[in-house]
Amino acid sequence: MLSLDFLDDVRRMNKRQLYYQVLNFGMIVSSALMIWKGLMVITGSESPIVVVLSGSMEPAFHRGDLLFLTNRVEDPIRVGEIVVFRIEGREIPIVHRVLKIHEKQNGHIKFLTKGDNNAVDDRGLYKQGQHWLEKKDVVGRARGTDTVDSVIPPANSGTVELRNCVPLKKFVPYIGIVTILMNDYPKFKYAVLFLLGLFVLVHRE
Repeated sequence: MLSLDFLDDVRRMNKRQLYYQVLNFGMIVSSALMIWKGLMVITGSESPIVVVLSGSMEPAFHRGDLLFLTNRVEDPIRVGEIVVFRIEGREIPIVHRVLKIHEKQNGHIKFLTKGDNNAVDDRGLYKQGQHWLEKKDVVGRARGTDTVDSVIPPANSGTVELRNCVPLKKFVPYIGIVTILMNDYPKFKYAVLFLLGLFVLVHRE
């Protein structure tokens, strides 16, 4: 019934009004893209905001939690922090905790990750033959959280390991559940986008 009302409004609009509403819709989309690009510049991350898609980081994060990321070049990777990283061959980034860092004598750093709710580390998720991640694999590091970590640096090994940590506070809990629904149900995504576009076209305020 609501969709029929929208269609009736579209039919009653003259060409000038329709062009104006299309232009208005384009401005909204352009503004959103500009804001996103601005956040990318400010945070240094290609994805300043991400949604947690699985339960591998519970109880720190749950599905649908929204995370704000930064990825400044000068910030070192630390044991215990939450990183979002890409794996070759996987389209969707992974949100896990840094479990161990290995620093070579030349200062080059590699690190190992693990989900808090997983029994083993992430080596099984990495591409074949890969045992460590590098900073180039990182999309961003979670911010807006509190953590307390204890680490044990084994003597003369150049490796720092996570011993224990306090679970992180959520940045924005569960607000990203709509994104999960749209990812799991493509028809729902298209319906939401269609209704939003239609609303903008017929809204005259």
